[in-house]
Amino acid sequence: MRYIRYACIAVFAIALVAVALANRGIVTLKVLPDEVAGYFAVNPSIQLPLFLVIFLGIIVGLLVGFVWEWMREHAVRAEASRKGREVRKLEREVKRLKGEKHEGKDEVLALLDEAG
Repeated sequence: MRYIRYACIAVFAIALVAVALANRGIVTLKVLPDEVAGYFAVNPSIQLPLFLVIFLGIIVGLLVGFVWEWMREHAVRAEASRKGREVRKLEREVKRLKGEKHEGKDEVLALLDEAG
């Protein structure tokens, strides 16, 4: 299974290198379209290789997806936390009640009573 994982990583790496080599051209990224930038008299821009723009777009998309999913699952995590606290509370109560039930009895008889 480890070799299959390494093979998949190698294929993915080769594909990324191929995309990077095929898209080495420089592109200009602008914050605003030229028509809108005329109103503000500011149009910051940066020149980057196209493959870097593609990879950064993929990374930003993944990060947005992870954050979105984490926020969506907040209710599920909160409910699981509440259930866990309730389980621990009930376990403590059961332990306390068992202790009260067998209080003053012989330990061996208490163990046999619990098993039965």
